Amino acid sequence: MDRDPTKERPLRSNLRYDVPASLVVFLVALPLSLGIAIASDAPVLAGLIAAIVGGIVVGIMGGSPLQVSGPAAGLTVVVADLVAQFGWAVTCLITVGAGVLQVLLGLSRVARAALAISPVVVHAMLAGIGITIALQQAHVLLGGESKSTSWHNLVGLPAQLLGAHGRGLILGVLVIVTLVVWRWVPKPLSHVPGPLAAIVGVTAISLMLPFNVRRITLDGSLLDALTLPGIPKGNWGAFATAVLTVALIASVQSLLTAVAVDRLHDGPRSDLNRELIGQGTANIASGAMGGLPIAGVIVRSTANINAGAKSSASAVLHSFWILLFALPFAALVQKIPSAALAGLLIVIGIRLLQPAQIQIARRNGDFVIYLVTTLAVVFLNVLHGVAIGLLLAVAFTGWRVIRAKIATENDGENWRVVVEGICTFMSLPRLTAALASIPQGTVVTVEMLAHYLDHAAHQAIDDWRRQHHATGGTVRLVGML
Repeated sequence: MDRDPTKERPLRSNLRYDVPASLVVFLVALPLSLGIAIASDAPVLAGLIAAIVGGIVVGIMGGSPLQVSGPAAGLTVVVADLVAQFGWAVTCLITVGAGVLQVLLGLSRVARAALAISPVVVHAMLAGIGITIALQQAHVLLGGESKSTSWHNLVGLPAQLLGAHGRGLILGVLVIVTLVVWRWVPKPLSHVPGPLAAIVGVTAISLMLPFNVRRITLDGSLLDALTLPGIPKGNWGAFATAVLTVALIASVQSLLTAVAVDRLHDGPRSDLNRELIGQGTANIASGAMGGLPIAGVIVRSTANINAGAKSSASAVLHSFWILLFALPFAALVQKIPSAALAGLLIVIGIRLLQPAQIQIARRNGDFVIYLVTTLAVVFLNVLHGVAIGLLLAVAFTGWRVIRAKIATENDGENWRVVVEGICTFMSLPRLTAALASIPQGTVVTVEMLAHYLDHAAHQAIDDWRRQHHATGGTVRLVGML
């Protein structure tokens, strides 16, 4: 069978962009994957397994050409709770179950339904996860151990500060400072990813100087890290809830990231249902091999686009580079100080709090939803926090419907009635009371600035207008009436 040269040409022309981009993404993903595994209380190499599987499987099967998938910071808190509750082997089975559910959701073509979730709830969820990560890793940075809950991490922070281990703290702070200032480094250095520069630089300093600090420990090689899923011993209700939680969070994050990535380039748009199938397949494979849950990651995806990637080949290739590194050089990971990765994770967590999204929430009147959801995620858990946020968002929407703005003004005999917002039958008590307060025989201007006026509200205004005319008054209607 003859080859079609028109299909080969785009692949060859894209590779000259995708290969360099894949190397950049590889350098970004390597330290992030290790840090996310540690923050998740999972085996360190589980992060690399997820990065390898995510790039290859989603890159081949997914529907978002330039999105890069792997272990995600947005799932660290959930995974840490699951590891504490079920153990690592059962957590792998939960990842497999979440992947199966994602595939079923993708096949049922409901992926776009995830976009109906209020964006303020999603951003607040990520902010809450970011705060939780920062609180956990602050203890590691200071030379201690993170506590079981955010509240204990918070109240235990002053004592941890007093007993801080100086050398580890210096290394962690150096990582944070490097990441903060890296965007302003001169042009030749700026091509090196900040996370890689920070971790490699600080690790080198810790080896050259007499720094006796805790370092990352591995239980064997990458092949030794391959783990078969385990079956839970009872508590199936909690297991099912965990599967649903991981599936929903991973799906929403992946789909919203795919939409965000589409805004960063002019290439083909994402097929969200296909992307969800690809994400689910990757989670099945990652969980079956002992890897972390997988989702689309905005940090790697942005690095991919900024490096000039043109197709999903870049995501696939970056996973091959991680695999090539992990097989012979995984032992090098044990040279990295724990405090250095803690500094990296603190920066990742803080960056999940996006000031622009907070400003948008304040401008749109959604700041209470943002704040309550964030605090609930931090001090309860992700599932309860999101559920509270969604209920609050629905309640606020209903309140805004009920609370259409209705105002009356007068200057002598002339009256003015202004109706703003959404005016429905639920606003009738206030609307009819405002109209009834206007004296008979007056000149009235009714300004309808409402976005929506239902039949009941329209009928109430029309009935009052006829009655006011009958008693000698004048009514002038301005707006949608």
